Amino acid sequence: MIKTSESPHAAPEDPANNDPVKVDIIGDVHGCYKPLLKLLQRLGYKPVNGVYQHPERLAVFVGDLIDRGPHIRETLELVHDMHQAGRALVVLGNHEYNAIRFKQETLDYLLDQETQGMPARLKKLMKETLDQFRDFPEQWQKYTEWFSQLPLFIETPTYRVVHACWDDTLIQAYKSHYPLQGITPEFIQASREKGSLESRTVDRLTRGTSMPLPDGMQLESKDGFIRRFFRTKFWEESPKTYGDIVFQPDPLPYDLADHPIHSTHKQNLLQYEAGAPPVFFGHYWLKGRPRPLQPNVACLDYSAVSFGRLTAYRFDGEKELREDRFQWVYVDRGDSTASDTGKGTE
Repeated sequence: MIKTSESPHAAPEDPANNDPVKVDIIGDVHGCYKPLLKLLQRLGYKPVNGVYQHPERLAVFVGDLIDRGPHIRETLELVHDMHQAGRALVVLGNHEYNAIRFKQETLDYLLDQETQGMPARLKKLMKETLDQFRDFPEQWQKYTEWFSQLPLFIETPTYRVVHACWDDTLIQAYKSHYPLQGITPEFIQASREKGSLESRTVDRLTRGTSMPLPDGMQLESKDGFIRRFFRTKFWEESPKTYGDIVFQPDPLPYDLADHPIHSTHKQNLLQYEAGAPPVFFGHYWLKGRPRPLQPNVACLDYSAVSFGRLTAYRFDGEKELREDRFQWVYVDRGDSTASDTGKGTE
């Protein structure tokens, strides 16, 4: 039987042997409900009293359950019920954090009230979510309240989970100020202040590390947004050029990838230590066959909502991650149902 640990930032443990529960860590879902069902079934989860669960394992979601996809309400119902029944853990993604921060503005939008406080960029980013909850404002209010109860990260002796980036310095500072899980109204208010601990923490943990493009350069991302920063790795050991640290689907403009990293930029890079517990995250829209990025680093976002792969890692406590532990389902075009191929096949 699975129980919840008393530690606010820890994952459940198996009381029978005091070892960490075996966990299946699942990448960004973004409303891909049918592929999620397929993946859970592939991993051995079955509905019991209406809740998907595994007799020996726990599902862990890296965040970004909402936005962009075709079945967001169904996805939230499934994961919420698993979480409430103690059969899943969930960390906040940047999309859920947006929903918390603009909770009243999104609710007003659904109720056809004034939405002057809701940025146009956010309306575009959350379009599918708001469209699908148009006739269900009470449900949306319930889920945004649930989001506020979720942690920004999970930390255990054997593994870590965060949506975009593990920054140990910020995490330790956050824990000293906010010892309990969940996003308080005080945290939300403080996060609105640029440069605050709260702003820096939520930005780093849910959006990752980034670097400004030099000389006023900008790029248009595949999702139609103009960006003046590019996402960077937080684990590269000896980067020399900007191409060594870029970590996003959109290419760098011009020949910037070949340029040596400026010394001031290099000083600001993070490096995840080789001896640290394995860390799992999403957020970065990878392509190709899932595999570890480093022996203790794994990204699980393989662009499911863009008809890539909804990906999971079956973690059993190993210190070095293994390629054969990744499992996935492909997401088909059209109705975003999942195909039957998965582990270790191309």
